[in-house]
Amino acid sequence: MAGMFARSALPTAFRRSAAPLLAPCLGLACLALPLATSASPDPSLRVLLLEAAELRVGGASGLRLLDASGRERLRLPEGSALALRPTGSGVRVEVVAPLLPGTAPAPLSLPEVWIDAGQSPGGEAVLQLQNRAYRGRLVVRPAAAALRVVNVVALETYLPSVVGSEMPASWPLEALRAQAVAARTYALRHRRPEQPFDLKATVSSQVYKGLEAETPSTREAVRGTRGLVLTHQNSLINAVFHSSAGGTTENSGDLWQRQMPYLVSVADFDEASPVSRWRQELPPPLLARAFAELGGVQRIDILSTTASGRVRQARVVGPSGQLLVSGAELRSRLGLRSTLVRFEAAPFSFPDPEVPPSTWLSATGVLLSLPAPPPLLPPPNPTLVAVGRGFGHGVGMSQWGALAMAQRGSNFQEILHHYYRGAQLRPYGDIAKARAAADAGAASGSSPWSPRNAALSSARP
Repeated sequence: MAGMFARSALPTAFRRSAAPLLAPCLGLACLALPLATSASPDPSLRVLLLEAAELRVGGASGLRLLDASGRERLRLPEGSALALRPTGSGVRVEVVAPLLPGTAPAPLSLPEVWIDAGQSPGGEAVLQLQNRAYRGRLVVRPAAAALRVVNVVALETYLPSVVGSEMPASWPLEALRAQAVAARTYALRHRRPEQPFDLKATVSSQVYKGLEAETPSTREAVRGTRGLVLTHQNSLINAVFHSSAGGTTENSGDLWQRQMPYLVSVADFDEASPVSRWRQELPPPLLARAFAELGGVQRIDILSTTASGRVRQARVVGPSGQLLVSGAELRSRLGLRSTLVRFEAAPFSFPDPEVPPSTWLSATGVLLSLPAPPPLLPPPNPTLVAVGRGFGHGVGMSQWGALAMAQRGSNFQEILHHYYRGAQLRPYGDIAKARAAADAGAASGSSPWSPRNAALSSARP
């Protein structure tokens, strides 16, 4: 799922006559306003925030410490803070504020720790972890020699921060709404009950920075699309997105093993993106580190490309041999913005050393002839230049493209319809009810649903 934004966006809206949200729909454009549903569920997510050897947790409205059974072990007043460290068998918790004499309880050691913010009249129940504030609950467990912190938070509470972390809050509301729907769909599809967490707070999933990324516009984008998700054949789609596609998005089957019918190559409108076109120098030291097994890189030959022009396979030639790599591996090793790239040798300028004259007088006055100096040759491992377009994997919605479409008058439905072809926009409550009915039918042995249609969180392609 980087630059200024982790992925990318476009512009704004047309209006259609009202139609019931629960009516069958053949595409996104047939969904009319109102944008929200009154009965949308709000499931919880488990978001991995960080892993660290030492944590500090504070609460302006106080703190409640619970054990894994849910039993309250400690209640602290406003302005309290805890220090947490791993022990051999769990988590050591020490009260570090307030530090009034005789007020600090003895340290606790627990297999895992649940931390809630205290409730204060008129105040927000917010937890401070390191230098960021979060809503919801923190669950702290040992992980090797560190502590793993997971934020358990309601979906619709989580999303305003994701929207503001993934897109500038100053962008048009329709672009922010498109990002909200994509982020909601992505989060729900990637819930993993069998794993210790569902998502990460980084570009590995979607960026989540807690309260610092929330703004009135990101909260409005989430409210205005509450509960709406993208589906295909009654299942949540894999609503991946990226920063900038460089003029054309990528087919999912050209990047991953499986072609998704809704993730096909389409035109992008990212001309305003600062990474729509880019150049990146690759000096010999970087190339030597990236391909140490070749002793550096002398040239990179692109052997095949995808339909959108991205590198499918390349040959890297170095002093010690050559290596065939995929476009994704090439991007990873060299730290490229995308695989929509070509390579050139940087112009080489010869130094201007002092060259002795070809003739010289000896001490006795005899005219001597000296051999001409050998010609200077370019270095065996030259500096290469990557000339590319776009930023990110290129599949799904381009954020800079969404910005452009919004600015040109497209609404969020049209933006989503453009980048997720054939997907339908529906309330998640409908999908959840269908899943419950499918599960009940399966239990009775009479389910008409296929496993494919009943699955709400399949693996990422």
